[in-house]
Amino acid sequence: MSVYLDTSVLVPLFIDDVFSFRAQALLREGGAQIISDVAATEFASALGLRCRRKLLEIAEARAAFEDFDIWRSKVSQVESGPADLRAAESALRRLDLNLRAPDAIHIAIAQRIGAGLATFDARMAQCARALGAAVVPM
Repeated sequence: MSVYLDTSVLVPLFIDDVFSFRAQALLREGGAQIISDVAATEFASALGLRCRRKLLEIAEARAAFEDFDIWRSKVSQVESGPADLRAAESALRRLDLNLRAPDAIHIAIAQRIGAGLATFDARMAQCARALGAAVVPM
């Protein structure tokens, strides 16, 4: 099965994090790994936020960006589109779900491409299941 990696999986692949070991184990399992332009944008945002909060040195962030760029040139990439935003909006209108807009977009992309969603965000995984998305056991 193809696996769509959300930002919560990408960040610990490139900086030391409590989920780093589990994220690396997921990649070792094989299968097609897919990231989106949304995930790459959120990755940049997450590293920037950690730098501003003094949780990550700028040099470490730059090294992580270099490693990320090399890695992503070797994995499948998908672009988000208007249909993903419409699907995300529809999911967000489900008021029974505790869902944030970026997470809804990730779920919509994973569903559109028929990939299992890999996330360490338990709330997002629960919402994805409620929306009928396949979620990779983490």
